[in-house]
Amino acid sequence: MASVPTSPIGLRRAGQASVAHADLPARADILVVGGGLIGLSIAWRLAEAGRSVTVLERETLGAGASLAATGMLAPAAEHEPGSDLLLPLALESLRRWPAFRDALQAASGIGIDYRTDGTLVVAVGRDEVERLRFRYELQRRSGVAAEWLSGAEIRRREPMLRPTVTAGIACPLDHQVDPRFVMAALSAAAARAGVTIVERAPVSALDWAGGRVIGARLEAGIVAAETVILATGAWSGEGGLLPDALSLPVRPIKGQSLALRTTRRTGTLSGMVWTEQVHLAPKSDGHLIVGATVEDCGFRDGVTAGGLYALLEGARRVLPGVEEMEVDAVWSGYRPTSDDDAPILDTLAPGLIVATGHHRNGYLLNPATADAVTALVTEGALPDFARAFDLGRFRETNGIRATA
Repeated sequence: MASVPTSPIGLRRAGQASVAHADLPARADILVVGGGLIGLSIAWRLAEAGRSVTVLERETLGAGASLAATGMLAPAAEHEPGSDLLLPLALESLRRWPAFRDALQAASGIGIDYRTDGTLVVAVGRDEVERLRFRYELQRRSGVAAEWLSGAEIRRREPMLRPTVTAGIACPLDHQVDPRFVMAALSAAAARAGVTIVERAPVSALDWAGGRVIGARLEAGIVAAETVILATGAWSGEGGLLPDALSLPVRPIKGQSLALRTTRRTGTLSGMVWTEQVHLAPKSDGHLIVGATVEDCGFRDGVTAGGLYALLEGARRVLPGVEEMEVDAVWSGYRPTSDDDAPILDTLAPGLIVATGHHRNGYLLNPATADAVTALVTEGALPDFARAFDLGRFRETNGIRATA
């Protein structure tokens, strides 16, 4: 019988993380609500520190943003006006990534396709060059490693790009990973460390007693815990779990992306290339990831014709070879975006910690976030590099930060 073709629309690349079925436990030292990149990393680190940890995921692991991401570790390319607060944390987290990579690969036995190719941010036309020059000057003032390149220099590095690429910035210290492999490695490492992972287990309410969070309520029962960590990503700002006084300024920003299958005939890129419209990230399995739209539309699911057109036209504008590449997968996801595009790491109440709001930098900020939250649980305070990212920064009176 002839095989039935499968549409790539709405599908992500194969190889997603999977876990064995686990029953809901009665209690745990640590209860992590959210089974994405941030939640699993925190759970793994805390389990390695000797705590009993349970992860509750409302859908399947990585279903929100983690498996929709490109996996960029690009503090230089990401640096733009208004991100001065975030830059030191981004650079600190990138510094921690090699050790995090080595530990994760050793604990899981799974390689994560960690690449150190750097990023090229390119411009087409005079207006884009002027805007890119402004970004370059900002990078230089901030001490970020960046080099201005002519169009000819850009094309010597990436011969597949169009001659209309007239200038660019090389960010040699930017890296990338493959989210599929990171999530698979995290689920394996966490399970080997003793973490209980329960999928399709949405939390309906937190369990409170005497002003302290003592667990979480689900349809299937109550899980008691000494500490509950909310790592619910784009859903962190939704009502229901937190009282109004503890509400989080987090909302979903939808992104659509696609994976193109490259061949020897089509050629590909040697490293990440960014334009004003899209970013292009080659992966070692032969995919070229094109992402991502930025849509402030709430939880509006699905892939749209307008989103696909924007991605393909943005890619074709600088890389003509995309016309011959097969579309292998197309998907959407939700970035967890705070009001200032920076993460929120804080103790909200006794027994309740939050780690959310990473916007488009979840992979970049992951090692620093996991280490910071582990320190908060085990030592009672955030380390110096993370203290600027508590919820208090959003509570200001007459321009003076509150100390509540």
